[in-house]
Amino acid sequence: MASSIIFILLFLGGAVFFTINARKVRRNILLGKEINRTDKFSERVKIMSLVALGQKKMFERPIPAILHLFLYVAFVITQIELIEIIMDGSIGSHRMFRASLGGFYTFMVSFIEILSVLAFIGTIAFLARRNLLKVPRLVKNELNGWPKLDANLILISELTLICFIFMMNGADEVLYSQGLSHAANLGDGSLGLSISSHLGPMLFGGMSPEALHMIERIGWWGHLVMVLGFLNYLPYSKHFHILLAFPNVFYSNLEPKGKFTNMESVTNEVKAIFDPSFVPPIVDPNTPMRFGAKDVTDLSWKQLLDSYTCTECGRCTSACPANITGKLLSPRKIMMDTRDRLQEVGKNMDTNKGEFKEDGKSLLGDYITPEELWACTSCNACVQECPVNIDPLSIIMDMRRFMVMEQSSAPTELNGMFTNIENNGAPWQFSQADRLNWKNE
Repeated sequence: MASSIIFILLFLGGAVFFTINARKVRRNILLGKEINRTDKFSERVKIMSLVALGQKKMFERPIPAILHLFLYVAFVITQIELIEIIMDGSIGSHRMFRASLGGFYTFMVSFIEILSVLAFIGTIAFLARRNLLKVPRLVKNELNGWPKLDANLILISELTLICFIFMMNGADEVLYSQGLSHAANLGDGSLGLSISSHLGPMLFGGMSPEALHMIERIGWWGHLVMVLGFLNYLPYSKHFHILLAFPNVFYSNLEPKGKFTNMESVTNEVKAIFDPSFVPPIVDPNTPMRFGAKDVTDLSWKQLLDSYTCTECGRCTSACPANITGKLLSPRKIMMDTRDRLQEVGKNMDTNKGEFKEDGKSLLGDYITPEELWACTSCNACVQECPVNIDPLSIIMDMRRFMVMEQSSAPTELNGMFTNIENNGAPWQFSQADRLNWKNE
Protein backbone atom coordinates (compact mmCIF):
# COMPACT_ATOMS: atom_id res chain seq x y z
CA MET A 1 0.00 0.00 0.00
CA ALA A 2 2.79 2.43 0.91
CA SER A 3 4.49 1.67 -2.40
CA SER A 4 1.30 2.44 -4.34
CA ILE A 5 0.83 5.75 -2.50
CA ILE A 6 4.42 6.79 -3.22
CA PHE A 7 3.96 5.82 -6.86
CA ILE A 8 0.69 7.76 -7.26
CA LEU A 9 2.14 10.87 -5.61
CA LEU A 10 5.28 10.69 -7.74
CA PHE A 11 3.34 10.11 -10.93
CA LEU A 12 0.79 12.86 -10.26
CA GLY A 13 3.55 15.26 -9.21
CA GLY A 14 5.46 14.61 -12.41
CA ALA A 15 2.31 14.97 -14.53
CA VAL A 16 1.31 18.25 -12.86
CA PHE A 17 4.81 19.74 -13.16
CA PHE A 18 4.97 18.80 -16.84
CA THR A 19 1.52 20.28 -17.47
CA ILE A 20 2.55 23.59 -15.88
CA ASN A 21 5.67 23.86 -18.03
CA ALA A 22 3.90 22.67 -21.19
CA ARG A 23 1.27 25.38 -20.68
CA LYS A 24 4.06 27.96 -20.46
CA VAL A 25 5.47 26.73 -23.76
CA ARG A 26 1.99 26.95 -25.31
CA ARG A 27 1.58 30.49 -23.96
CA ASN A 28 4.94 31.50 -25.41
CA ILE A 29 4.06 30.10 -28.82
CA LEU A 30 0.72 31.91 -28.85
CA LEU A 31 2.51 35.23 -28.29
CA GLY A 32 3.03 35.11 -32.05
CA LYS A 33 0.73 36.71 -34.57
CA GLU A 34 -2.28 34.83 -35.87
CA ILE A 35 -1.92 32.88 -39.10
CA ASN A 36 -4.36 30.46 -40.69
CA ARG A 37 -2.99 26.96 -41.22
CA THR A 38 -6.21 24.95 -41.07
CA ASP A 39 -6.90 24.69 -44.81
CA LYS A 40 -6.34 21.57 -46.97
CA PHE A 41 -6.87 19.21 -44.05
CA SER A 42 -6.44 15.96 -46.00
CA GLU A 43 -3.20 17.17 -47.58
CA ARG A 44 -1.86 18.18 -44.17
CA VAL A 45 -2.68 14.76 -42.72
CA LYS A 46 -0.89 13.10 -45.65
CA ILE A 47 2.23 15.23 -45.19
CA MET A 48 2.22 14.59 -41.44
CA SER A 49 1.94 10.84 -42.04
CA LEU A 50 4.85 10.81 -44.49
CA VAL A 51 7.21 13.33 -42.88
CA ALA A 52 6.53 13.09 -39.12
CA LEU A 53 5.32 9.50 -38.75
CA GLY A 54 7.13 7.98 -41.72
CA GLN A 55 10.38 9.95 -41.23
CA LYS A 56 10.50 10.44 -45.02
CA LYS A 57 12.98 13.32 -45.14
CA MET A 58 15.29 11.68 -42.61
CA PHE A 59 16.22 8.96 -45.10
CA GLU A 60 17.92 11.39 -47.44
CA ARG A 61 20.89 10.62 -45.15
CA PRO A 62 20.54 6.84 -44.58
CA ILE A 63 23.02 6.16 -41.76
CA PRO A 64 21.74 8.70 -39.20
CA ALA A 65 18.21 7.93 -40.39
CA ILE A 66 18.51 4.24 -39.51
CA LEU A 67 20.09 5.04 -36.14
CA HIS A 68 17.34 7.54 -35.42
CA LEU A 69 14.72 4.99 -36.50
CA PHE A 70 16.00 2.61 -33.80
CA LEU A 71 15.38 5.26 -31.12
CA TYR A 72 12.11 6.46 -32.64
CA VAL A 73 10.46 3.05 -32.88
CA ALA A 74 11.76 1.99 -29.47
CA PHE A 75 10.39 5.17 -27.90
CA VAL A 76 6.93 4.64 -29.42
CA ILE A 77 6.58 0.91 -28.73
CA THR A 78 8.03 1.10 -25.21
CA GLN A 79 5.04 3.22 -24.19
CA ILE A 80 3.02 -0.01 -24.22
CA GLU A 81 5.16 -1.38 -21.38
CA LEU A 82 4.86 1.96 -19.60
CA ILE A 83 1.08 1.48 -19.44
CA GLU A 84 1.62 -1.74 -17.50
CA ILE A 85 4.09 -0.05 -15.14
CA ILE A 86 1.54 2.68 -14.39
CA MET A 87 -1.15 0.10 -13.69
CA ASP A 88 1.18 -2.03 -11.54
CA GLY A 89 2.32 0.99 -9.55
CA SER A 90 -1.23 2.20 -8.94
CA ILE A 91 -2.69 -1.05 -7.60
CA GLY A 92 0.44 -2.78 -6.31
CA SER A 93 0.48 -5.65 -8.84
CA HIS A 94 3.38 -6.93 -10.91
CA ARG A 95 3.21 -7.63 -14.66
CA MET A 96 -0.55 -7.59 -14.42
CA PHE A 97 -1.13 -8.22 -18.14
CA ARG A 98 0.94 -11.40 -18.37
CA ALA A 99 -1.73 -13.77 -17.07
CA SER A 100 -4.41 -12.52 -19.47
CA LEU A 101 -2.21 -12.06 -22.56
CA GLY A 102 -0.04 -15.15 -22.18
CA GLY A 103 2.21 -15.76 -25.18
CA PHE A 104 1.34 -12.41 -26.77
CA TYR A 105 2.66 -10.69 -23.65
CA THR A 106 5.97 -12.55 -23.95
CA PHE A 107 6.15 -11.62 -27.65
CA MET A 108 5.50 -7.91 -27.02
CA VAL A 109 7.98 -7.54 -24.15
CA SER A 110 10.56 -9.53 -26.15
CA PHE A 111 9.99 -7.21 -29.12
CA ILE A 112 10.45 -4.20 -26.83
CA GLU A 113 13.72 -5.70 -25.59
CA ILE A 114 15.02 -6.12 -29.13
CA LEU A 115 14.10 -2.52 -29.89
CA SER A 116 15.82 -1.45 -26.68
CA VAL A 117 19.04 -3.15 -27.79
CA LEU A 118 18.83 -1.39 -31.16
CA ALA A 119 18.16 1.90 -29.37
CA PHE A 120 21.21 1.24 -27.17
CA ILE A 121 23.33 0.77 -30.30
CA GLY A 122 21.88 3.93 -31.87
CA THR A 123 22.50 5.97 -28.74
CA ILE A 124 26.13 4.86 -28.51
CA ALA A 125 26.55 5.76 -32.19
CA PHE A 126 25.05 9.23 -31.67
CA LEU A 127 27.34 9.85 -28.69
CA ALA A 128 30.32 8.81 -30.80
CA ARG A 129 29.26 11.01 -33.73
CA ARG A 130 29.11 14.04 -31.45
CA ASN A 131 32.07 13.47 -29.17
CA LEU A 132 34.53 11.17 -30.99
CA LEU A 133 33.93 11.41 -34.73
CA LYS A 134 32.93 15.09 -34.40
CA VAL A 135 30.67 15.19 -37.45
CA PRO A 136 31.10 18.78 -38.79
CA ARG A 137 27.44 19.83 -38.50
CA LEU A 138 27.39 18.65 -34.87
CA VAL A 139 30.36 20.72 -33.69
CA LYS A 140 29.48 24.21 -34.98
CA ASN A 141 30.04 27.20 -32.71
CA GLU A 142 26.34 27.64 -31.92
CA LEU A 143 26.39 24.23 -30.20
CA ASN A 144 29.07 25.15 -27.67
CA GLY A 145 28.01 25.15 -24.02
CA TRP A 146 24.45 24.19 -23.10
CA PRO A 147 23.34 22.79 -26.52
CA LYS A 148 26.16 20.23 -26.50
CA LEU A 149 25.56 19.35 -22.84
CA ASP A 150 21.81 19.06 -23.47
CA ALA A 151 22.35 16.57 -26.31
CA ASN A 152 24.77 14.45 -24.26
CA LEU A 153 22.50 14.48 -21.20
CA ILE A 154 19.60 13.14 -23.23
CA LEU A 155 21.70 10.39 -24.81
CA ILE A 156 23.17 9.34 -21.45
CA SER A 157 19.66 9.35 -19.94
CA GLU A 158 18.47 7.04 -22.72
CA LEU A 159 21.31 4.61 -21.98
CA THR A 160 20.45 4.71 -18.27
CA LEU A 161 16.78 4.05 -18.99
CA ILE A 162 17.63 1.02 -21.13
CA CYS A 163 19.89 -0.33 -18.38
CA PHE A 164 17.04 -0.04 -15.86
CA ILE A 165 14.74 -1.96 -18.23
CA PHE A 166 17.18 -4.88 -18.42
CA MET A 167 17.83 -4.78 -14.68
CA MET A 168 14.10 -5.20 -14.09
CA ASN A 169 13.53 -7.88 -16.73
CA GLY A 170 16.81 -9.70 -16.11
CA ALA A 171 16.26 -10.04 -12.35
CA ASP A 172 12.66 -11.14 -13.02
CA GLU A 173 13.87 -13.90 -15.33
CA VAL A 174 16.18 -15.33 -12.69
CA LEU A 175 13.52 -15.14 -9.97
CA TYR A 176 10.87 -16.89 -12.05
CA SER A 177 13.24 -19.59 -13.31
CA GLN A 178 14.02 -20.41 -9.66
CA GLY A 179 10.34 -20.56 -8.67
CA LEU A 180 10.68 -17.39 -6.60
CA SER A 181 8.00 -15.29 -8.25
CA HIS A 182 6.83 -12.47 -5.99
CA ALA A 183 3.58 -11.97 -7.90
CA ALA A 184 0.69 -14.41 -7.65
CA ASN A 185 -0.42 -14.11 -11.28
CA LEU A 186 2.94 -15.14 -12.73
CA GLY A 187 3.57 -18.61 -11.42
CA ASP A 188 6.92 -20.33 -11.80
CA GLY A 189 9.15 -20.82 -14.78
CA SER A 190 10.98 -18.43 -17.08
CA LEU A 191 9.31 -15.45 -18.69
CA GLY A 192 11.05 -16.45 -21.92
CA LEU A 193 12.04 -12.91 -22.90
CA SER A 194 14.25 -12.68 -25.98
CA ILE A 195 17.17 -10.82 -24.38
CA SER A 196 16.69 -11.03 -20.61
CA SER A 197 16.34 -14.82 -20.60
CA HIS A 198 20.03 -14.90 -21.57
CA LEU A 199 21.28 -11.64 -20.07
CA GLY A 200 19.58 -12.11 -16.68
CA PRO A 201 21.20 -15.43 -15.70
CA MET A 202 24.55 -14.22 -17.04
CA LEU A 203 24.51 -11.07 -14.85
CA PHE A 204 22.42 -12.05 -11.85
CA GLY A 205 22.39 -15.87 -11.81
CA GLY A 206 24.50 -16.33 -8.67
CA MET A 207 22.73 -13.76 -6.49
CA SER A 208 20.48 -14.37 -3.50
CA PRO A 209 16.69 -13.95 -3.79
CA GLU A 210 16.86 -10.82 -1.64
CA ALA A 211 19.45 -9.24 -3.96
CA LEU A 212 17.41 -10.20 -7.01
CA HIS A 213 14.27 -8.60 -5.58
CA MET A 214 16.24 -5.45 -4.83
CA ILE A 215 17.72 -5.28 -8.33
CA GLU A 216 14.31 -5.83 -9.89
CA ARG A 217 12.79 -3.04 -7.77
CA ILE A 218 15.70 -0.69 -8.54
CA GLY A 219 15.12 -1.37 -12.25
CA TRP A 220 11.36 -0.85 -11.95
CA TRP A 221 11.54 2.38 -9.94
CA GLY A 222 14.52 3.58 -11.95
CA HIS A 223 12.56 3.08 -15.17
CA LEU A 224 9.66 5.10 -13.78
CA VAL A 225 11.82 7.92 -12.40
CA MET A 226 13.76 8.20 -15.68
CA VAL A 227 10.53 8.42 -17.69
CA LEU A 228 9.06 11.12 -15.43
CA GLY A 229 12.39 12.95 -15.29
CA PHE A 230 12.72 12.83 -19.07
CA LEU A 231 9.14 14.05 -19.49
CA ASN A 232 9.74 17.06 -17.26
CA TYR A 233 13.11 17.79 -18.84
CA LEU A 234 11.58 18.09 -22.31
CA PRO A 235 10.26 21.68 -21.95
CA TYR A 236 13.81 22.81 -21.12
CA SER A 237 15.43 20.81 -23.92
CA LYS A 238 15.67 20.72 -27.69
CA HIS A 239 14.07 17.28 -27.44
CA PHE A 240 10.63 18.84 -27.06
CA HIS A 241 10.43 18.05 -30.78
CA ILE A 242 9.36 14.56 -29.68
CA LEU A 243 5.95 16.05 -28.87
CA LEU A 244 5.87 18.99 -31.30
CA ALA A 245 7.07 17.36 -34.53
CA PHE A 246 3.62 16.09 -35.49
CA PRO A 247 1.70 19.38 -35.07
CA ASN A 248 4.59 21.31 -36.60
CA VAL A 249 4.51 19.21 -39.76
CA PHE A 250 0.70 19.32 -39.87
CA TYR A 251 0.80 23.13 -39.91
CA SER A 252 3.47 23.27 -42.62
CA ASN A 253 3.44 26.00 -45.23
CA LEU A 254 1.79 24.37 -48.26
CA GLU A 255 2.53 27.24 -50.63
CA PRO A 256 5.22 26.69 -53.30
CA LYS A 257 8.74 27.25 -51.99
CA GLY A 258 9.95 30.70 -52.92
CA LYS A 259 6.51 32.29 -52.66
CA PHE A 260 6.66 35.01 -50.03
CA THR A 261 3.70 36.37 -48.14
CA ASN A 262 2.38 39.85 -48.79
CA MET A 263 1.86 42.19 -45.88
CA GLU A 264 -1.85 42.90 -45.52
CA SER A 265 -1.35 46.57 -44.71
CA VAL A 266 0.81 47.14 -47.83
CA THR A 267 -1.57 45.09 -50.00
CA ASN A 268 -4.51 47.23 -48.86
CA GLU A 269 -2.63 50.42 -49.72
CA VAL A 270 -1.87 49.16 -53.22
CA LYS A 271 -5.46 48.04 -53.75
CA ALA A 272 -6.72 51.46 -52.68
CA ILE A 273 -4.44 53.14 -55.26
CA PHE A 274 -5.58 51.00 -58.19
CA ASP A 275 -9.21 50.53 -57.17
CA PRO A 276 -10.96 53.68 -55.89
CA SER A 277 -13.95 51.58 -54.83
CA PHE A 278 -11.84 49.41 -52.52
CA VAL A 279 -12.66 49.94 -48.85
CA PRO A 280 -9.73 48.97 -46.58
CA PRO A 281 -10.57 47.17 -43.33
CA ILE A 282 -10.84 49.27 -40.19
CA VAL A 283 -7.63 49.20 -38.16
CA ASP A 284 -7.56 49.81 -34.43
CA PRO A 285 -5.51 53.02 -34.00
CA ASN A 286 -4.38 51.83 -30.58
CA THR A 287 -2.72 48.76 -32.07
CA PRO A 288 0.83 49.60 -33.20
CA MET A 289 1.63 48.47 -36.72
CA ARG A 290 5.01 46.99 -37.51
CA PHE A 291 6.40 46.16 -40.91
CA GLY A 292 8.33 42.92 -40.66
CA ALA A 293 9.72 41.52 -37.41
CA LYS A 294 12.04 42.98 -34.82
CA ASP A 295 11.24 40.72 -31.88
CA VAL A 296 9.62 37.33 -31.36
CA THR A 297 6.16 38.85 -30.78
CA ASP A 298 6.26 40.17 -34.36
CA LEU A 299 6.57 36.63 -35.72
CA SER A 300 3.66 34.25 -36.29
CA TRP A 301 2.76 31.49 -33.85
CA LYS A 302 3.88 28.95 -36.48
CA GLN A 303 7.34 30.49 -36.63
CA LEU A 304 7.54 30.31 -32.84
CA LEU A 305 6.34 26.69 -32.96
CA ASP A 306 9.16 26.04 -35.44
CA SER A 307 11.70 27.33 -32.93
CA TYR A 308 10.50 24.97 -30.18
CA THR A 309 10.40 22.05 -32.63
CA CYS A 310 13.99 22.47 -33.81
CA THR A 311 16.17 19.59 -32.64
CA GLU A 312 19.41 21.34 -33.65
CA CYS A 313 20.38 18.53 -36.03
CA GLY A 314 22.12 21.03 -38.31
CA ARG A 315 20.92 19.63 -41.63
CA CYS A 316 19.74 23.10 -42.60
CA THR A 317 23.11 24.66 -41.84
CA SER A 318 25.07 21.91 -43.60
CA ALA A 319 23.03 22.56 -46.77
CA CYS A 320 23.16 26.38 -46.56
CA PRO A 321 25.36 27.76 -49.38
CA ALA A 322 26.08 30.92 -47.37
CA ASN A 323 27.35 28.90 -44.42
CA ILE A 324 29.32 26.53 -46.66
CA THR A 325 31.18 29.49 -48.18
CA GLY A 326 32.14 30.87 -44.77
CA LYS A 327 29.39 33.44 -44.22
CA LEU A 328 28.13 34.09 -40.71
CA LEU A 329 24.63 32.78 -41.42
CA SER A 330 23.55 29.49 -39.83
CA PRO A 331 19.81 28.65 -40.22
CA ARG A 332 20.05 26.41 -37.14
CA LYS A 333 21.33 29.35 -35.09
CA ILE A 334 18.41 31.47 -36.35
CA MET A 335 16.00 28.92 -34.86
CA MET A 336 18.01 28.50 -31.64
CA ASP A 337 18.21 32.28 -31.16
CA THR A 338 14.47 32.63 -31.75
CA ARG A 339 13.74 29.98 -29.12
CA ASP A 340 16.22 31.50 -26.65
CA ARG A 341 14.68 34.95 -27.01
CA LEU A 342 11.15 33.52 -26.73
CA GLN A 343 12.08 31.72 -23.52
CA GLU A 344 13.59 34.94 -22.19
CA VAL A 345 10.33 36.76 -22.93
CA GLY A 346 8.40 33.96 -21.21
CA LYS A 347 10.54 34.17 -18.07
CA ASN A 348 10.02 37.93 -18.08
CA MET A 349 6.26 37.35 -18.08
CA ASP A 350 6.51 34.76 -15.31
CA THR A 351 8.39 37.27 -13.17
CA ASN A 352 5.88 40.06 -13.88
CA LYS A 353 2.65 38.12 -13.28
CA GLY A 354 1.89 37.39 -16.91
CA GLU A 355 2.78 40.80 -18.32
CA PHE A 356 5.86 41.50 -20.39
CA LYS A 357 8.02 44.26 -18.94
CA GLU A 358 10.17 45.96 -21.56
CA ASP A 359 13.76 44.76 -21.15
CA GLY A 360 15.45 46.80 -23.85
CA LYS A 361 16.28 43.70 -25.89
CA SER A 362 15.03 42.29 -29.17
CA LEU A 363 15.62 39.28 -31.39
CA LEU A 364 17.14 41.49 -34.07
CA GLY A 365 20.39 42.98 -32.83
CA ASP A 366 20.74 41.24 -29.46
CA TYR A 367 20.47 37.69 -30.83
CA ILE A 368 20.59 37.83 -34.63
CA THR A 369 22.78 40.32 -36.47
CA PRO A 370 22.05 42.04 -39.80
CA GLU A 371 25.16 40.41 -41.24
CA GLU A 372 23.61 36.99 -40.71
CA LEU A 373 20.33 38.01 -42.33
CA TRP A 374 21.82 39.63 -45.42
CA ALA A 375 24.05 36.61 -46.04
CA CYS A 376 20.94 34.56 -46.89
CA THR A 377 20.42 33.87 -50.61
CA SER A 378 16.75 32.86 -50.02
CA CYS A 379 17.42 29.57 -51.84
CA ASN A 380 15.16 27.52 -49.50
CA ALA A 381 17.83 24.82 -49.00
CA CYS A 382 17.30 24.99 -45.23
CA VAL A 383 13.54 24.55 -45.62
CA GLN A 384 13.98 21.62 -47.97
CA GLU A 385 16.45 19.84 -45.66
CA CYS A 386 14.57 20.10 -42.36
CA PRO A 387 13.15 16.68 -41.33
CA VAL A 388 10.12 18.33 -39.67
CA ASN A 389 9.42 21.16 -42.16
CA ILE A 390 10.80 24.06 -40.12
CA ASP A 391 11.07 27.31 -42.10
CA PRO A 392 14.04 29.47 -41.02
CA LEU A 393 13.79 31.51 -44.22
CA SER A 394 10.44 33.02 -43.23
CA ILE A 395 11.98 34.47 -40.06
CA ILE A 396 14.96 35.80 -42.01
CA MET A 397 12.71 37.51 -44.57
CA ASP A 398 10.47 39.08 -41.91
CA MET A 399 13.46 40.59 -40.13
CA ARG A 400 14.83 41.84 -43.44
CA ARG A 401 11.49 43.52 -44.07
CA PHE A 402 11.76 45.32 -40.76
CA MET A 403 15.24 46.58 -41.50
CA VAL A 404 14.25 47.83 -44.97
CA MET A 405 10.78 49.21 -44.28
CA GLU A 406 11.22 50.63 -40.80
CA GLN A 407 14.93 51.28 -40.44
CA SER A 408 15.81 51.99 -44.09
CA SER A 409 18.75 49.72 -43.38
CA ALA A 410 19.90 47.64 -46.31
CA PRO A 411 23.21 46.97 -48.07
CA THR A 412 24.33 49.72 -50.44
CA GLU A 413 23.76 47.51 -53.48
CA LEU A 414 20.13 46.98 -52.52
CA ASN A 415 19.53 50.65 -51.77
CA GLY A 416 20.70 51.46 -55.30
CA MET A 417 18.31 48.89 -56.72
CA PHE A 418 15.42 50.25 -54.63
CA THR A 419 16.11 53.75 -55.93
CA ASN A 420 16.19 52.56 -59.52
CA ILE A 421 12.89 50.68 -59.14
CA GLU A 422 11.27 53.75 -57.59
CA ASN A 423 12.54 56.13 -60.27
CA ASN A 424 12.81 53.95 -63.36
CA GLY A 425 10.45 51.06 -62.72
CA ALA A 426 13.34 48.64 -63.11
CA PRO A 427 16.44 47.59 -61.12
CA TRP A 428 18.69 49.14 -63.77
CA GLN A 429 19.88 52.70 -64.04
CA PHE A 430 18.01 53.81 -67.15
CA SER A 431 14.51 55.11 -67.73
CA GLN A 432 11.57 53.03 -68.85
CA ALA A 433 11.55 54.93 -72.14
CA ASP A 434 14.92 53.38 -72.99
CA ARG A 435 14.06 49.83 -71.94
CA LEU A 436 12.73 48.74 -75.34
CA ASN A 437 15.40 50.35 -77.53
CA TRP A 438 16.78 46.90 -78.26
CA LYS A 439 13.83 46.16 -80.56
CA ASN A 440 14.84 48.97 -82.87
CA GLU A 441 18.35 47.62 -83.38
